[in-house]
Amino acid sequence: MANERKVEITEWYQQHADSVFRYILLMVRDHQQAEDLTQETFIKAFRSYDSFERKAKPKTWLFRIAHNVTIDFIRKQKPLELLKELVLLGKNANSAPEGIVEIKENSTELYDALGQLKAPYREVIVLRKIREFNIQETGEILNWSESKVKNTLSRALSALEKQLNKEGIIHEKN
Repeated sequence: MANERKVEITEWYQQHADSVFRYILLMVRDHQQAEDLTQETFIKAFRSYDSFERKAKPKTWLFRIAHNVTIDFIRKQKPLELLKELVLLGKNANSAPEGIVEIKENSTELYDALGQLKAPYREVIVLRKIREFNIQETGEILNWSESKVKNTLSRALSALEKQLNKEGIIHEKN
């Protein structure tokens, strides 16, 4: 059993470590810290292997662990900022059109603009548009309902568009 766990976690690491690392890097914006949190993600996966019920795909389960590890790190680093972001998210009731911004993974400007967004917006954009998880998988990773994923993504894309306009990367539609 222990050998089976080691083999499977090793396979998952080989398949998903790079994606997990890039997700975490987008969240913390620190290369060394992202490497540490990626390692912590796989250590937690190894230790929690018996609790993996296989209802979700291994990648979704790993991203859920990565999300929790990253949020725990952020909370320890910036508890007041995280609280402020959560309060602002709850108050923001603006609707936004979906699909306005085409996200390209090789765009430095996009990642800089993403870094300016509040954490929940960054997370949902990274998971849905860059990592290409579906709505259900994104909800499982973030522990959100599917409607919250859809609504937050809509707001996040609107905020990203505004940020890109502000930075002069895209121009407002006429």
